[in-house]
Amino acid sequence: MMQSLSDMLFTQGFGTRRVCAGLVQQGLVQLDGNTVTDALHEVEVREGLPFTVQGQAWEYHAPAYVMLHKPAGTECSQKPSAWPSIYTLLPAPLRQRPQKGAVQGVQAIGRLDQDTTGLLILTDDGKLIHRMASPRHHVPKVYQVRCKHPVDAKQVQRLLDGVVLDDDPKPVKAAACVQTGEHTLDLTLTEGKYHQVKRMLAAVGNRVEGLHRSRIGALELPADLAAGQWRWLSEAQLVALTTK
Repeated sequence: MMQSLSDMLFTQGFGTRRVCAGLVQQGLVQLDGNTVTDALHEVEVREGLPFTVQGQAWEYHAPAYVMLHKPAGTECSQKPSAWPSIYTLLPAPLRQRPQKGAVQGVQAIGRLDQDTTGLLILTDDGKLIHRMASPRHHVPKVYQVRCKHPVDAKQVQRLLDGVVLDDDPKPVKAAACVQTGEHTLDLTLTEGKYHQVKRMLAAVGNRVEGLHRSRIGALELPADLAAGQWRWLSEAQLVALTTK
């Protein structure tokens, strides 16, 4: 697809069309290592097309799919109440990508509590956000849980059999539950109820002291992605994300 350079920058979140044209005209944009100063310069855009803006290397993506290793002490909200927003961890272009709705930029698929760490996916693909949020989709999510009290086989079995939470008479079951230590277990859920892991552990007489999401679908949080860091999803990782 052919697109003017300034329009390409606009779709990637580098500001208004006027700002993007100004960036080009001021010699602040490079393609293939060459500075381009014509804002109407035609570009054959493709996924992963590399370019540089104000010395910052970037890639063209439409839509954008990124993973974030959420650190503790951050909120999954555009308007946080008590803790910094996860969106402050992202570069401005990801936060400014133009959208039809009132909220601009990529959006988190689901939320993690402020004290929960781990894998978070953000995108501006509305269809994927809707599909992943649908109760019918049942994509498994794996949580590494650290408990206050020792974990025993009876608690594990109750989590697998199902526990009743206070807002729903229908029991909520873990898709899988594996004890990994005296105080730790890996819990796999296919639903996303409010504070679900904490409430399930409380229902079996224990208490969550640490919570980390390590996997969504078949997509593992990479070991080399540090807390607070983000990266683009590859095509294979995007497929893994929706694999049950």
